[in-house]
Amino acid sequence: MKYFYWIATGLLCALMLWSASMYLLQYDMVTGFFKSLGFPTWIIYPLAVFKIAGVAMILWRGNRWLTEWAYAGFFFDLLLAMGAHLALKDGGYTFALIGLLLLFSSYFTGNLVRKWVR
Repeated sequence: MKYFYWIATGLLCALMLWSASMYLLQYDMVTGFFKSLGFPTWIIYPLAVFKIAGVAMILWRGNRWLTEWAYAGFFFDLLLAMGAHLALKDGGYTFALIGLLLLFSSYFTGNLVRKWVR
């Protein structure tokens, strides 16, 4: 179970870091995507920072409350991204769907491994 947790968590964190790096390094391209999806462009840099912080919290797991918030933030980010791409019918929802599957796998197996099940 630990191996499955670390694989899912590693892939989720890699996806989020890749997304944050695109926000920071390819700002003009990402701005175009955000405009086409109807999102404000001022949120690009804060989202990148929060994604990096969320990855740090998920990997550190030193504070359960912050870890739960990191997972919640990623859930809403991925859910809104998938919804926006589905509404636009541009086929770009694949990474968000993969991210959601990795998120659920990481969250639930992490809770089982650490006995955090309520």
